[in-house]
Amino acid sequence: MAIEQTFFMVKPGGVARGLTGEIIRRVEARGLKLRGLKLMQVGTELAESHYDEHRDKPFFGELIEGITASPVVAMVVEGEQAIRAIRAMTGATNPIDAAPGTIRGDLALEMGENVVHSSADPEAAAREVGLWFSAAELGVAIV
Repeated sequence: MAIEQTFFMVKPGGVARGLTGEIIRRVEARGLKLRGLKLMQVGTELAESHYDEHRDKPFFGELIEGITASPVVAMVVEGEQAIRAIRAMTGATNPIDAAPGTIRGDLALEMGENVVHSSADPEAAAREVGLWFSAAELGVAIV
């Protein structure tokens, strides 16, 4: 199996609701390691870069507005098949479709407040880790 790094974020609604500790507990209980962690206010430029693939979609403005509304907790998570593991833990994008036991299935009710973001695949993980964290912040090479 492959040790991977992925980007994972508790969105503003999750931070505001005090869910960060529970979400991190689940990540660590799964056996994954936190390699980077920071509470931060997201600026428009970072938000637009993060959601660049959605730039031409009608909901792009809502995504930017939502992620810049209040602080997020950004993380780099590492472990065996970390990308797939975090995606499975996250659950379906629409919380109503997310299975019980997943973060969204247990902690969210609506699409606009789906609590977390996780990288979709290895390419997205590498891009997002690089956007949100510098190598110096992680103390290791970004893979």
